[in-house]
Amino acid sequence: MEKEEMIRPLGISDMDTVLRIWKTSNLQAHSFVPSGYWERNVELVRKAMSDAEVWIYESDGRIVGFVGLAGDYIAGIFVEMECRSRGIGHALLDFLKKRHRFLLLHVYEKNSRAVAFYRREGFECRDRHVEEDTGEMEWTMAWMKENIPF
Repeated sequence: MEKEEMIRPLGISDMDTVLRIWKTSNLQAHSFVPSGYWERNVELVRKAMSDAEVWIYESDGRIVGFVGLAGDYIAGIFVEMECRSRGIGHALLDFLKKRHRFLLLHVYEKNSRAVAFYRREGFECRDRHVEEDTGEMEWTMAWMKENIPF
């Protein structure tokens, strides 16, 4: 039997699940950032999500990942730990690439797995700077459809 998978917009009833995925994913991927940082920002992220474009990846009726956008800026892609490396992040990016001509994001330099993922997905590093809230080095990465000049 095949899995039923779909990408759909965030619904109000999805918020608690999405915030849990956001928090646990950040704690797992960013052990170099104190855990209190993520705890302190849950309510800020809840508000930001209500103002952002959020797409849910659902598998067999269960939310296993999502992506958040503000215009052409990807605020983050988050996938449940046990579902990583199964093409969910790729599917979410493909979904966005069909709807945007340009995408921009920031990723912590120490999150080498994410940096490698975005590079495989056609993103190029454009800038390197210290992220003010955490003091961590991060990359600005960009993707452009059909060689549109930056």
